[in-house]
Amino acid sequence: MIEFVTLAVFCALLLWCVLFGFSILYALAAGLVLFWLYGRYKGFAWTELFNLSLNGVKTVKNILITFVLIGMLTALWREAGTIPVIVCYAAQLINPSLFLVMAFLLNCFISVLTGTAFGTAATMGVICAAIGSTMQVNPLLTGGAVLSGVFFGDRCSPVSTSALLVAEVTHTNIFANIKNMMRSMWVPFLASCALYAAAGFVFSGTGKVLNLQQLFGRGFNLSLVALLPAIAIFIMAALRIDVKIAMLVSILTALPVCVFVQHTPLASFPKLLWAGYTASDAQLAAMLNGGGITSMLNVSAIIFLSATYTGIFQKTGLLNRAKLAINLLAQKTTAFAAILCTAVISAVIACNQVLAIMLTHQLCHQLEPDKNKMALNLEDTAVVVAALVPWSIAAAVPLASIGAPPGSIAFACFLYLLPLWRLFTEGYAKHRR
Repeated sequence: MIEFVTLAVFCALLLWCVLFGFSILYALAAGLVLFWLYGRYKGFAWTELFNLSLNGVKTVKNILITFVLIGMLTALWREAGTIPVIVCYAAQLINPSLFLVMAFLLNCFISVLTGTAFGTAATMGVICAAIGSTMQVNPLLTGGAVLSGVFFGDRCSPVSTSALLVAEVTHTNIFANIKNMMRSMWVPFLASCALYAAAGFVFSGTGKVLNLQQLFGRGFNLSLVALLPAIAIFIMAALRIDVKIAMLVSILTALPVCVFVQHTPLASFPKLLWAGYTASDAQLAAMLNGGGITSMLNVSAIIFLSATYTGIFQKTGLLNRAKLAINLLAQKTTAFAAILCTAVISAVIACNQVLAIMLTHQLCHQLEPDKNKMALNLEDTAVVVAALVPWSIAAAVPLASIGAPPGSIAFACFLYLLPLWRLFTEGYAKHRR
């Protein structure tokens, strides 16, 4: 009974923060206190509980270091003109009848490049929403295509915070995980493209595409040299170089591009790396401002606090009853079905992707002894379903960035076709056995 009350209070705190617009960090901090009190009730000393929390943080220390590099990288790619050049030339591929499928694909590409759903939504997502508005395309369809696209790369980019987190908690190699993710996503990806292409022909808009070259030309030299930082990280990824080294190479490539192509003053780099890119032009600012180490502080704090729970959950047995129910479900269905159900409930309760990933792993890791397959299961459940919960920040933030209604979630095809396809294939494989 005490376990149920403890978890119920924690869930209520999370929902309270979401409903009243408070940072979810307050609920996570209160949750830590709550779980410590539960630990004391079970007879654990304060020092032991502190050490359990510290051990949990140690499991994610590498990803917290990586986040610093991601923050610097995203700022430099803006300042170097890397993102503006890619967005500017990619947008030229858009036409009214293919708008939806191109919006999906372009957001897929930018999210793979940058590894961030929120950052992609704030750049390419905003641009696609603006183009869709001028073409009079239904904002529900535009929002769905963008939401699908931004989480495509958030799932499988080598610089994605969620992909790095999954690799860290499962103790797997991120490039091996990406290879597995590529195999599992082809049918859902192609099906999503077909659906968006069909919807584009049926609900094609009218109007002209924005002149992005003129807009970005006001603040950047749109030279193809600006692509070098992106090319560098793709080469590093292809060679399966450690992601931290790959990002460092891209950062070092971006620095001379900033200085010699965009004429960035050397004195401005400390502020740029810490606080991110800031444009003086209002239109450019709306599309490009962001990045920097400070942009990673919130997600780092969420991961830090969430990681403190793992040792407490494991040692105190707080989740043991839930694990028994999940094991029973897995026996009656499949391990993937049980993991998917757990991920959905975790996302509904946690209201954010990070805690959904960590809770799902904590509850389900015993179902799949193969670490690589467990990593894939997390990527195909917790990572994507978090964006299908309207009150989760994974869905609310990208949709708010592009001004799309919450109903757009219904048209985020890739996000539900992927877990449904895995559910079918795993069930079919079990039936064959």
